[in-house]
Amino acid sequence: MDAARNPFKTANYLLHKASHAQWHRQQSKEHILRSQLGFKDHTLGRPKACEGCIHYHGIAYGYSRANRTPLVCGFHPYGWQAETHCPDWSGAI
Repeated sequence: MDAARNPFKTANYLLHKASHAQWHRQQSKEHILRSQLGFKDHTLGRPKACEGCIHYHGIAYGYSRANRTPLVCGFHPYGWQAETHCPDWSGAI
């Protein structure tokens, strides 16, 4: 169906676009405030065993920073915990 014929698709797109713009403005304001207060950007905690691995996901899921849970990879959701190298590690092809 053409977007002109489907008003719900057009409305959904416009609401999604406005929501993303609002999120982007909020992120910019927070970044400016953190820099004015002397805070540095948050560093990502990539485990050493996951450096260079193509299976690394690294996105945190949750609604607030306090409640987020990072998903490191599909094989080891919380990261490789042992001191040895991860047996599922695979470099870029």
